[in-house]
Amino acid sequence: MSDNSGNRRVRVRFAPSPTGPLHIGGVRTALYNYLFARQHGGDFIFRIEDTDTNRFVPGAEEYILESFRWLGLKFDEGVSFGGSYGPYRQSERRDIYRKHVDMLLDAGKAYIAFDTPAELEAKRNEIPNFQYDATTRMQMRNSLTMPADEVRSLVDAGEQYVVRFMIEPGREVVVDDIIRGRVVVSSSILDDKVLFKSADMLPTYHLANIVDDHLMEVTHVIRGEEWLPSAPLHVLLYEAFGWQDTMPRFAHLPLLLKPEGNGKLSKRDGDRLGFPVFPLEWHDPKSGEISSGYREKDYLPEAVLNFLALLGWNPGNDQEIMSLDELVGLFNLEKCSKAGARFNYQKLVWFNHEYILRKTDREVAELFRPILEEKGITASIERIETAVSLVKSRVNFVHELWDNSYYLFQAPAEYDEKSLKKWWKEDAPHTTAELCDFLESQDDFSGAVLEPKVMDWIASKGYPVGKVMNAFRVTLVGAAMGPQIFAITDFLGREETLRRARHALSVLS
Repeated sequence: MSDNSGNRRVRVRFAPSPTGPLHIGGVRTALYNYLFARQHGGDFIFRIEDTDTNRFVPGAEEYILESFRWLGLKFDEGVSFGGSYGPYRQSERRDIYRKHVDMLLDAGKAYIAFDTPAELEAKRNEIPNFQYDATTRMQMRNSLTMPADEVRSLVDAGEQYVVRFMIEPGREVVVDDIIRGRVVVSSSILDDKVLFKSADMLPTYHLANIVDDHLMEVTHVIRGEEWLPSAPLHVLLYEAFGWQDTMPRFAHLPLLLKPEGNGKLSKRDGDRLGFPVFPLEWHDPKSGEISSGYREKDYLPEAVLNFLALLGWNPGNDQEIMSLDELVGLFNLEKCSKAGARFNYQKLVWFNHEYILRKTDREVAELFRPILEEKGITASIERIETAVSLVKSRVNFVHELWDNSYYLFQAPAEYDEKSLKKWWKEDAPHTTAELCDFLESQDDFSGAVLEPKVMDWIASKGYPVGKVMNAFRVTLVGAAMGPQIFAITDFLGREETLRRARHALSVLS
């Protein structure tokens, strides 16, 4: 696949605002940027867009960085990573933006507007569907309708103002989008967007975004579909600065849709259906609300990334399980869907199960060991590994290993009533006691040797296999559950197997 950037080194960026937790849709956007950069041997930049000071949330920036550390997506430069194009935090680039605002003002591409909120509201009431543009700007209080000395006087006096971009109507603006193709928009429908506010001496998203992408030599802007309406404005800004030759290629990704119904995925959907929409658990510093995260819900980061990669793109075959390196090799931005991608959270559970199966028993044991330690269980990693091998195929999450293997690490303190009712019949104490005596007489207690001997013994007695072995299972496990019975006796060993069985006999008889 061509990167369509000539001889320029591919450079992409992920630029979140620190206004709260990172949405899972943002993670997908970052992932696609990462895959594209790695595929072309380019750079993956982390930039913080914090010019909206009113929405800043303490802790959000570190939360975002920690999310990517957990996911394993590594940036090449940016906030906390360094690099030669900094600063990478927009609040630290005020002088840069001010210089570029002045460039537009001096070139007659922008103008100063003093309209107050009350004046703007009055104009909206006066003109249906009011828009600040070529048809209305000469009716407003701005540097196009006021004498230059009056404008200077108001600015010097500290009166608040904004700088608006002057869009001329009647021309076609072409956005060359990698995913959506050639998008043509009439400039007549665009308003004179605010680029800069004197109230905080900071630019808006539109100006800061363009200036940063240009100065940081960004070659491709890969972002969500919700930003597509702003693309024509950004094209015009590049032209206004005379930067057409370095304008990045745009790619607007499809929306992540609700699991059911219409509309894009929201936190409300996750709360209603019981799945997270954030990578990590989030503690809202203002409301105190705690929102669940995929890490704390025990999802594996590689499963989350694999799942997200297929929301809006596929490799063109039936392959579903792909490592990050495989995704880098297969990913093709041009093959992304235009239509929204439905967020099937149940499919993500399947991915998590598959990734557990693909891990070695030792790797899963290392993840399981902290859970055992919390339960007060001390065991060697080799023993935990053996336990994992017996039950790994039964779980979707690592924490489920405990419910499927606790009986391997501790003797039953009670016995399941349903299992007893089904299998602990009147003759169960007698046949179980006989089986214990037979087991005690065996020199080799390994499951492979023991199983055929026990089956022969049961046959010689004329007992039903199911009744004998399930009653025996209840004595060892506490319920009619678990892997193959001789795998359990192998794990427990002769002494613990017989101790449990005889203890159950004494309790249940």
